[in-house]
Amino acid sequence: MTEPDLATSADTFARLAIELHDAPGVEETIDAVVQFALQALNCTYAGVTLYTRGSRAEVAAVTDPVVADVYQLQIDTDNGPLVTALRERTPILIRDTDTDDRWPEWAAKVSALGVRSVLDVPLATGDATRQTVGVLGLYSPFPDAFTPDDEAIAHILARHASVAVASARHEETMAQAVDARKLVGQAMGILMERFDVDDDRAFAILKRYSQDTNTKLRDVAQHLIDTRKLPR
Repeated sequence: MTEPDLATSADTFARLAIELHDAPGVEETIDAVVQFALQALNCTYAGVTLYTRGSRAEVAAVTDPVVADVYQLQIDTDNGPLVTALRERTPILIRDTDTDDRWPEWAAKVSALGVRSVLDVPLATGDATRQTVGVLGLYSPFPDAFTPDDEAIAHILARHASVAVASARHEETMAQAVDARKLVGQAMGILMERFDVDDDRAFAILKRYSQDTNTKLRDVAQHLIDTRKLPR
């Protein structure tokens, strides 16, 4: 990159960092990442997959339905550059799906969808022993579309996105935990008033119903608050 290009990129990433920081949740964070990718990189389509609980890949955001098809082909078969990038925490560049022979069946289907160039960059935080957060996927209908500058910018974007997604997930988890405690507290109050029991006994009742019905404690509490009845 030339010096003016570097300055422009620095300003652009500074704005992105602010936008990601201000995003209210994971969904909004991911949407900001893929929209930025379209602006800053030589790609026509972009998308993000994230690891969910149970270590399954899930499509989190796409800028075009064709990206969802590209992802789903790999998720269904557990094979392809996305899967490799997730598991090995390594970027994958496919210069032309018509000639790349690493995943021939997938490449042929993707080429038929009109995608020729692919760049998958892992989203990961921490050291190499930690699980990958997800993958940023960049796509073009033209062969050999991604330059070394595109690859460098994609890696910077991935680092920004990794931190932002991890932070947004943590905040959502904390918010859910606070919400669950509030619900359980309200449900305990209902039981304490109805049955004239103390808080320990009220919590024990909720816990027993949770175990007996194989229902999350939070859901038992919500059911009691909504219906004034315990689940059967």
